[in-house]
Amino acid sequence: MLTILGFAMIATFLVLIMLKKMSPIAALVLIPALFCVFVGKGAKLGDYVIDGVTGLAPTAAMLMFAIVYFGVMIDVGLFDPIVRGILRFCRADPLRIVVGTAVLAAIVSLDGDGSTTFMITVSAMYPLYKRLKMSLVVMTGVAAMANGVMNTLPWGGPTARAATALKVDASDIFVPMIPALAMGLVFVLALAYVLGRRERKRLGVLTLDEVLVEETETVLVGAGSGNGAHSTGGSHAGAGLPDRPEDEGFQGLDPNRPTLRPKLYWFNALLTVTLLTAMIMEWLPIPVLFLLGAALALTVNFPHMPDQRARIAAHAENVLNVSGMVFAAAVFTGVLQGTGMVDHMATWLVDNVPDGMGPHMALVTGLLSIPLTYFMSNDGFYFGILPVLAEAGQAHGVSSLEIARASIVGQPLHMSSPLVPAVYVLVGMAKVEFGDHTRFVVKWAALTSLVVLGAGILFGII
Repeated sequence: MLTILGFAMIATFLVLIMLKKMSPIAALVLIPALFCVFVGKGAKLGDYVIDGVTGLAPTAAMLMFAIVYFGVMIDVGLFDPIVRGILRFCRADPLRIVVGTAVLAAIVSLDGDGSTTFMITVSAMYPLYKRLKMSLVVMTGVAAMANGVMNTLPWGGPTARAATALKVDASDIFVPMIPALAMGLVFVLALAYVLGRRERKRLGVLTLDEVLVEETETVLVGAGSGNGAHSTGGSHAGAGLPDRPEDEGFQGLDPNRPTLRPKLYWFNALLTVTLLTAMIMEWLPIPVLFLLGAALALTVNFPHMPDQRARIAAHAENVLNVSGMVFAAAVFTGVLQGTGMVDHMATWLVDNVPDGMGPHMALVTGLLSIPLTYFMSNDGFYFGILPVLAEAGQAHGVSSLEIARASIVGQPLHMSSPLVPAVYVLVGMAKVEFGDHTRFVVKWAALTSLVVLGAGILFGII
């Protein structure tokens, strides 16, 4: 009976999320609470939730302060020279432009927010693609795949969800996976090179003067994308290509936004490098590192309290959405585990897995993550499916950490899923039909995921 109710709870949750009948936070709270009553353990719901919240608090803190930290770094201009350098590197060579798109998307993805990544990338690169008459689906596909690989960062979402669902440390999932994820990123860059060569063969290599056209329309790629710190300054980028690629009017990020702190650039760069090094070396827990980093970044860059409050308010929506999701997940995972449903489902799954596949549950999880994270939300996969796979794996001697690492390999494809709101920002700003983007990207993104999975197996990580 618990097996049936467990699968029914997951199915109900997935259907409501996929049909957008409920928000993820509401579904994570209300559906398990209802099923907890169905199994006759409603009186213990409070205990399940408190236990879950206690275990998830470090993950929520890490996400909150990581979003604030990288948001502030974008605000103060840490990434502006990188954007300008990529634009200078690209010039009017289609090959360089496609590779530059992948590099820019990967770098900006450090903030952990897909929408911000796509806004900045499209604002910077769209005018080049448009003026050179390059394929815009190449831009959207490469940006989505690069962001998908980088989306596995501990503060990006999937890794935190896996850590939350299986109650393991996010750094224990991510740090060992760095070599495999690096191979995935190298594959995306190699693919960008191949696609760029194809575009170069089709269009040739021009000078910037040769691609200037008569029309003077403004390409408002940043219109409606938001205000304040993450304003992309699309009106600057769209006025036409300048004679020199380093022209100040062709930036991709608003060069006049009031939050810039050019005198503190090297301080912010050193702080970011130190923070990432400390995370990889595990000098302190990741939540503590980002808590200290965000506090220091705000204090140094915005010493006046009203400015600090403004920066926190600018990123409050992202913080609330992500941290709220984590705490809501405490109800779902708490009920699933506390009532014993996950144990019964795992037993049923183990009984139906061929004996020969049991010791390879990590591989099974990795393969399943590619289609499942495309056809369902990350919330549905990590909070609904992953715990069952982990329990089944443990029965065959496969650790939860291996299952968790394998579960993130499907992210390059996930970032083009119709269930991901950020992908609509990408195709909308690039003026690309979603169907065209899907037809182009699915095969390449799935192959990228398989490269990550294969590298993880080859390196003995999975």
